[in-house]
Amino acid sequence: MSKYGQYCPVAKALEILGDRWTLLIVRDLLTGTRHFNDLERGLPGISRALLARRLRQLQQAGVIEKRLNGSGRKTTEYRLTQAGQELLDVVTSLMVWGEEWAFGEPTPEELNPVLLMWWMRNRVNVERLPEHRVVAQFDFHGAERVTFWLILATDDVTICLTDPGYEINVLVTADLAAFFKLWAGRISYQEALVNYKVSVEGIPSLIRAFPDWFGWRAAAPVGHNARLLN
Repeated sequence: MSKYGQYCPVAKALEILGDRWTLLIVRDLLTGTRHFNDLERGLPGISRALLARRLRQLQQAGVIEKRLNGSGRKTTEYRLTQAGQELLDVVTSLMVWGEEWAFGEPTPEELNPVLLMWWMRNRVNVERLPEHRVVAQFDFHGAERVTFWLILATDDVTICLTDPGYEINVLVTADLAAFFKLWAGRISYQEALVNYKVSVEGIPSLIRAFPDWFGWRAAAPVGHNARLLN
């Protein structure tokens, strides 16, 4: 944690939040991530040792707290304190500024399909899913051709890197860069279908409902926090 030696609230805040990865950890906690392994999956490139160090620093600063949950095999969860929750406006302002001044076309090294699927998995609006299980297959092309599956249910959402063997209810075919732009809110869902050759096929009722199953702006918090943005 860097020290600036200045009696200034901006400097003091940056001593807590200015290190690499720290605000992205806060971003993911704001969107509902709770467990160490899930934080690691959402931050490709960070080492486990560095993630652990950043979490300790945030805990010592009073931004997050660590809890043990479960009556049997206990699991560790990281949750934002009130101080951490009040960073919502900071992250939202950075998102708005970044969209205006720092957000252009995605570069090849930013097109990580596993991360994209992880973001999608974490931003499912489960209350809008059908009562029955839905299996969506995603065929991406462009710099590379990869296929993933999302198994969507109201009580759980699972990513599969290999064919799960279920009947496919929705098939999405897209250029990976185009789908990243859709996910990040750079293009609308209708634009993606008409101008960027994103294809969604399957049962008509599911095709119509598909865009409502996800929160499409990758950086924006969802659920209660999303309502605070409106």
